[in-house]
Amino acid sequence: MESLFTFALTVFTGFFAIMNPIAGIPVFISMTGDADSQTKERISRKATVTAFIIVALFVVLGKFIFDFFGITIPAFKITGGILVFFIGFEMLQSVKPTAKHLKKVAINEEIAISPLAIPILAGPGSIVTAMNFVTDAELVHIILVILIFGLMCLLTYVCFRLSDFIVEKIGKNIIGVLDKIMGLIIAIIGTNMVIEGIKIAFDLN
Repeated sequence: MESLFTFALTVFTGFFAIMNPIAGIPVFISMTGDADSQTKERISRKATVTAFIIVALFVVLGKFIFDFFGITIPAFKITGGILVFFIGFEMLQSVKPTAKHLKKVAINEEIAISPLAIPILAGPGSIVTAMNFVTDAELVHIILVILIFGLMCLLTYVCFRLSDFIVEKIGKNIIGVLDKIMGLIIAIIGTNMVIEGIKIAFDLN
């Protein structure tokens, strides 16, 4: 039970750092600022549900994808770790992650699918992190990863719905600081993934 709790906490921390619902609020506001409340609600719901479905599919079909393309666990962990580290490093350097580089988009509900769901919520970082947690994992761990990502999508939905209120109360400067902290955590997670991949590849303990 304790090991499952530790695993769940690690998964939650990883997803929270990658998705960072609070830091994503300014992006959501910039894209839906002139929309009415009902439109924002529909966009928030569609974006989070779509992101959940995409990542859940990668979690469930991850092993099949590995086998089909002949991907090894060490190679995936090392490559994924480098990618996750790069995203965190960009955040620490006060640069938006590449997955979040956006052009100005007209307000319509299609932005819920792209770019909100893909690649902001279900981007490379989220997919890589999710698949990393379920590589060579038992069924209970796979279920936990899906449930925790679902929880993260729910938290993101709530943050999007309360975006105007949160920015007004917290302020953009505080959100910027949180973004830096999340960037550091992401970089550390990426480094750890690389170390684990090297250990597995060379059978190190």
